[in-house]
Amino acid sequence: MFAISVEHTFAAGHALRGYRGKCENVHGHNYRIIARLEGSELDEIGLLCDFTQLKVWMREIVERLDHQFLNDLEPFRTLNPSAENLARYIYQGLRERAAGLPRARLAEVTVFETDVTSASYRES
Repeated sequence: MFAISVEHTFAAGHALRGYRGKCENVHGHNYRIIARLEGSELDEIGLLCDFTQLKVWMREIVERLDHQFLNDLEPFRTLNPSAENLARYIYQGLRERAAGLPRARLAEVTVFETDVTSASYRES
């Protein structure tokens, strides 16, 4: 099995509804996202997927989140903007874009809120 990944960063603020502690207050993160594709076959030049294409898709999704207050954006007006929900949101956006890839499938998206804390989403 082959796997490739790309990383992207963005800055945004949020407040966790129902949280008991500092994170219920408005605060921000410099998020780092890692998207990973998997597949068992490479194309004729030895690629699973062009890194450039995956980066473009990542930028398209993250562009609407960058320097925003996540609680003001759909679906986070009702869905808590946790790292877990953010990972699922980005995964779903990438999954739609990668659906036509002949050899690869989206395996997982990981969202880092800090250098040492992250949440991942993948479908079973």
